[in-house]
Amino acid sequence: MRGYFGVGVEGISKVMNVGSIFRTAHAFGAGFVFTVAATYDKSVGGRADTSQATGHVPLYGFPNIDSMILPEKCSLVGVELMEDSVELPSFRHPPRAAYVLGPERGSLSPEMVARCDHTIKIPMRFCVNVGVAAAIVMYDRVQSLGRFQRRPERPGGPTEPLPDPVFGDPQFRDKANPFLNDPPSETHPSEDTDE
Repeated sequence: MRGYFGVGVEGISKVMNVGSIFRTAHAFGAGFVFTVAATYDKSVGGRADTSQATGHVPLYGFPNIDSMILPEKCSLVGVELMEDSVELPSFRHPPRAAYVLGPERGSLSPEMVARCDHTIKIPMRFCVNVGVAAAIVMYDRVQSLGRFQRRPERPGGPTEPLPDPVFGDPQFRDKANPFLNDPPSETHPSEDTDE
């Protein structure tokens, strides 16, 4: 899967939930995790983070929204039950994204919502645990941007193997997300080139 993503929380109070989110982010291949206006105590949250995610994935702790820095061209996506939020099944994930979730008994701050490029919501009758919500969003990203076979019409899994992609082949081109059509770069993504 091309691109990258990060997952973070704003103003969260239960460190076990943060640990669970970070563990799930590590499992889904997140490039980084972060907190905003939230204190994360690894000695407590680490009991939920059994993969020790912060030893393998960069953790950024921002004291407030103004100090929050994201990679260049990284879209901030707020996960919040608001009337004008896009329902997750109808949302096309940006190739480079940072997802932010709010506190357990509250919402993303108006300042954070204003900073977001997109806001999404999970279609459900009522709120679920913030760790569960984060997992649903990450699963949807992997499922929608990953290269998986189309689901069969009948119950069960696909019976044919997935063909290898051929960059430029119209069968594999994604018209809504052209970034995914380019072959991998020969240079390391962090290298600056003046060419």
